[in-house]
Amino acid sequence: MSYAEPSQSPSVLELLSLKDRTALIVGGAGLLGSEIAFALAEQGATVLLAGRDAGRCNHRADEIMQKIKGSRARGLSIDITDRAAIKAGVAEAARLTDGFHILVNCGWSGRKNTFESISDEDWDRDIEVSLNGVFRTVKAATPILAARRGVILNIASMYGHVAPDPGLYDSSKFANPPSYGAAKAGVIQLTRYLATFLAPQGIRVNCISPGPFPFETTQKENPDFILRLAAKNPLKRIGRPHELKGVAALLCSDASSYMTGQNIAVDGGWTVW
Repeated sequence: MSYAEPSQSPSVLELLSLKDRTALIVGGAGLLGSEIAFALAEQGATVLLAGRDAGRCNHRADEIMQKIKGSRARGLSIDITDRAAIKAGVAEAARLTDGFHILVNCGWSGRKNTFESISDEDWDRDIEVSLNGVFRTVKAATPILAARRGVILNIASMYGHVAPDPGLYDSSKFANPPSYGAAKAGVIQLTRYLATFLAPQGIRVNCISPGPFPFETTQKENPDFILRLAAKNPLKRIGRPHELKGVAALLCSDASSYMTGQNIAVDGGWTVW
């Protein structure tokens, strides 16, 4: 193996560039998925934003094209609780762009439950959306990504490797259900598994575990809850959605070409305590 002199190695900007690449972002119109979509578009990628609400995805795609000169974006309908819809949506994404190079799994279930209130149906739905949907989407997309030596980025959560503090939550409306952390722990482990088994096909698989990124509505409705969240990490504040853009840019580009099977926590240091 030969080693280039530093003066001959690619620049950071070249490594981060996603020019001539396409990204399929499941959950791309959501709070965090939108920021990831903007980040990849800013790097030059064509972005396909997929979700159950195709109208919302198209609206976000329009925003991307309005803000980022020369960008290419569009929305797609994919319901990750429907096996046939996943296969059809992935096939449509590949048809529209002659294949894609990046898959981001950012879908989630927004139901709130405590251990006492959660039903079997709630549990099953959360696992179906947050874990099974990731598995099935990856399964459908693997042949497309293998042909392009592509990248998979899964979005998990800090609650995939630490437990929620019950003292943070003062009502079931703001509770964190047991199904959420269980599903996200599964996503982290699935990421490691896929990194091992898809490496021979040239596919890299990594994961981000966001910390506290509450919706603006939650911030307005329960400011005391937000103060408690902020006090739980060394930086003493909640996250701002755009703070995921840098790590997403890294993991979806050649800037991370020697990284696979990794889970990066973006949580203000929450999980170091």
